Amino acid sequence: MKLSLDACEVLDAIDKKGSFAAAAAALYRVPSTVTYTVQKLEEELGIMIYRREGRRSVLTPAGRVLLEQGRELLKAAEHIVENAKQVDSGWESQLTIARDTIYDIDKIYDIVEAFYQLNTGVEVTIIEEVLAGSWEAIIENRADLVIGAPKPEINIQGIKFEEIAIADWQFVASKNHPLLEYKQPLTEEDIKPFHSVMIKDSSKTSPAMTHRIFEKQRILRVASMEQKILAQIRGVGVGFLPTHRIINHLESGDLVPLLIDKDAPLTPLFMGWRANNKGRAMRWFIEKIREIK
Repeated sequence: MKLSLDACEVLDAIDKKGSFAAAAAALYRVPSTVTYTVQKLEEELGIMIYRREGRRSVLTPAGRVLLEQGRELLKAAEHIVENAKQVDSGWESQLTIARDTIYDIDKIYDIVEAFYQLNTGVEVTIIEEVLAGSWEAIIENRADLVIGAPKPEINIQGIKFEEIAIADWQFVASKNHPLLEYKQPLTEEDIKPFHSVMIKDSSKTSPAMTHRIFEKQRILRVASMEQKILAQIRGVGVGFLPTHRIINHLESGDLVPLLIDKDAPLTPLFMGWRANNKGRAMRWFIEKIREIK
């Protein structure tokens, strides 16, 4: 086969590091070896991968296709190795958890702490997603397990999910916010002049899920629940927040609940995983999450 994983790795390093020399350093090779690998690949495939533009080497369209699909080959190779290690030991070498931003990170840390006491050698990675982005992380293999996600709007083939908690919401504002002087329950017209703080759905390809906002209200978009809470404490916006994430701020008075003439429905939270993933670490985490639900 003319296209090797080594060649794909070289192209990937050149693109990420920005030059042949930097790629050679990252791969612990001399620059001439990296140059030779690219030239040999061009010769064997009969295509031009890079063209010169002044002092820079720029990917050709064909080179771009080779780079992007070569990265898919590298991912597939990693997956093969991972499966082999799992069959050999029963434990995955690594586990990636996508935590929806609504879910309390302290609960996950408690579980991780207990897992580390098993001394399995499994490396745990926690990433943060929002709404549809949580399910997208599973579908696109960016994560093995998602925790705290909303109910998927459609049945996702090959994905198992189950309810783990229910979140209730309160409309809150900063202790110094002008809305505190308004007669309650607040109307939509009362709230519209003030910015609503909204967490941006992290999905890149899936349809974004809806948020609790009023029609034509100005919006401040943030990336996480932590940012939304802080924004509302600072008084730069108002909106609904899950009670379990703001108990301390309600008790301290930094955030004040306000009655409004719009219901805040309860939200079920789910965990999900790929049905064909039989990893021992993932099964362990699923059972622990079930225990604390």
